[in-house]
Amino acid sequence: MSNSGQHVAVLKGGWSAERDVSLVSGGACADALRSEGYKVTEIDADRSIAATLAEVKPDVVFNALHGPWGEDGTIQGILEVLDIPYTHSGVLASALAMDKGRAKAIFRDAGLPVAESKVMTRAEAARGHHMPLPYVIKPVAEGSSVGVFIFEENTNKSPDAILEAGASDDMVMIEDYVPGRELTVSVMGDKALAVTEIISHTGWYDYEAKYAEGGSSHVVPADIPSSIYNECLELALKAHNALGCRGVSRTDFLWDDTKGESGRLVVLETNTQPGMTPTSLSPEQAQSVGISFGDLVRWMVEDTSCGR
Repeated sequence: MSNSGQHVAVLKGGWSAERDVSLVSGGACADALRSEGYKVTEIDADRSIAATLAEVKPDVVFNALHGPWGEDGTIQGILEVLDIPYTHSGVLASALAMDKGRAKAIFRDAGLPVAESKVMTRAEAARGHHMPLPYVIKPVAEGSSVGVFIFEENTNKSPDAILEAGASDDMVMIEDYVPGRELTVSVMGDKALAVTEIISHTGWYDYEAKYAEGGSSHVVPADIPSSIYNECLELALKAHNALGCRGVSRTDFLWDDTKGESGRLVVLETNTQPGMTPTSLSPEQAQSVGISFGDLVRWMVEDTSCGR
């Protein structure tokens, strides 16, 4: 597909907890697309987005929204109704990946290694310890580590602390805490790009570590045994395909090497709208295999379609 005169609407912002990150992602992608020769309109998405798109009449949409509404199948459904080709995953894969409980069930059925977990309401989870310590409580449908609580082995923190989070999602997942190293793999189409190790400087890879300058270090390619490296690449592609993802996705892992080199690799989740900020992992991994940021966003626009 030639980009000669092609009009791309970049959706960014929105109204989820990840609005600020999306604004940065969208701005970076819009700048890169202009450099690649596209006509670009940046749209700060609000609830009248369907009317705005009908007025703007883009040829394709670059979806740089993060969090609920932007990556849970909602905006994808609007784009299907409007018949505007778009980037990333379609309605079903987006909805499944955003729901950690359903995504994990699919991973388990596909034979991927996952941590033990339970899904319940926030109020139920606050009543007591539902799993042996240590464990993690996370919203079922938020991203960017928003509203995550870790209950450590000797904690005197009460589970009712989660009621103070004020998160929008009433359903939470209680998950066995897996110690070890944080790894992540981006998939671009039908190819896993690279493995990055994320070394957090804030204790764990929370929202601040993800997006603040100096919050974390990324080692790409990760300095891990080749057998683990290759297994991560293979599992990321399997996760991408099991959910039915399209375009670019990113799957996060924990590698528990506390009992020796082979250790235990666990799939945490797949992100169908990976960050595209200056500190983001997917553009970094693409760069590490010779794909520039401009090449990456151009490929994503060329890959757009409906019925994804």
